[in-house]
Amino acid sequence: MKRKLPAYWWCQLGGWTFYTLAYLFLAFVFDQPILWLFVQRLILSVVLGFLVTDLFRIIIHRFKLFAPLTAAQWLKLFFIVSLICISYSLVYSTLVEWFQIYDPKMKTTVQKRFIFDLFYDAPIILIWVSIYYVWHYIEADRKGNLDKIRLEATVKELELKTIKSHINPHFIFNSLNSIRALVDENPERARTAITELSNILRSSMQAEKIETSSLEKELSIVKDYLELEHIRFEDRLQVEYDIDEETLDQQVPPMMLQTLAENAIKHGISKQINGGKIKIISHFKDDHHELIVQNTGVLQQAENPEGFGIPSTQNRLQLLYGNNADFNIKSCNNNIVEAKVLLPLNKAYLSV
Repeated sequence: MKRKLPAYWWCQLGGWTFYTLAYLFLAFVFDQPILWLFVQRLILSVVLGFLVTDLFRIIIHRFKLFAPLTAAQWLKLFFIVSLICISYSLVYSTLVEWFQIYDPKMKTTVQKRFIFDLFYDAPIILIWVSIYYVWHYIEADRKGNLDKIRLEATVKELELKTIKSHINPHFIFNSLNSIRALVDENPERARTAITELSNILRSSMQAEKIETSSLEKELSIVKDYLELEHIRFEDRLQVEYDIDEETLDQQVPPMMLQTLAENAIKHGISKQINGGKIKIISHFKDDHHELIVQNTGVLQQAENPEGFGIPSTQNRLQLLYGNNADFNIKSCNNNIVEAKVLLPLNKAYLSV
């Protein structure tokens, strides 16, 4: 399989070929005779320019002067470009003298030829540098947009997995079995349970369309979820709420609270012979909104290492808030496991 020539070399060959043709065209336009001396000077200029610019590219990679540049890198680049231009003119003037590529009738000193070449030919190097960096700035912007698209795709994939994780088949089957048992025994409660299950499923479907939701709305979903679980666990499940009403308007990731409550049921209450208690706490602490889910049980670090609930919560907080949010889960005294989320406050709240 043939290896393709990198785009850089195509640009180098094309650029210097264009320079050669442009030089010949200008000579033709201004009626300058194209003598062998003229051709020699042009060949020397093109070959030397090709080598010097390629050397400049090596220096850029050596010193990692890639776009976008910092202020210090711009200063270093200016120094290197100046040195390259001076070196190019000095080498060109020396070679012209060495190979005697000049009209003997118009011979001048090397020093004067150097000054002339510095102002006449060095701008070609500056043009090359400008084109090189403009190209790389465009490439950097294009790659940045591609990375942004890939990130958005990753976020959407994560959100989709998160939504799927909310619709736990075991929970749905358990709820339906509980509702079926209530149909004859307590029809009114069965109808209410169907409404609660419907609310949870609807919220799960809508969660992928929004980044955050009010705590009040998320709390109503959790209450529906825990009411359904209460049908299954009966007196083995006790629920307590400690909610600061001023936190109800705070924005939280959709279905996050329900995920933590489900995790508390699955790994805590369901493994206790006598059941236990779930307590949901929401209040302000310093400059953060503190959201806590406590449950009876023992935290087992090795338990369900491939579970999705805790990792999804950590990933969503990182994506939405970066380092401005925090999550941890730990064992407390009296056989209690605590999952705590710290969220930044709404801007509206901070301005009050």
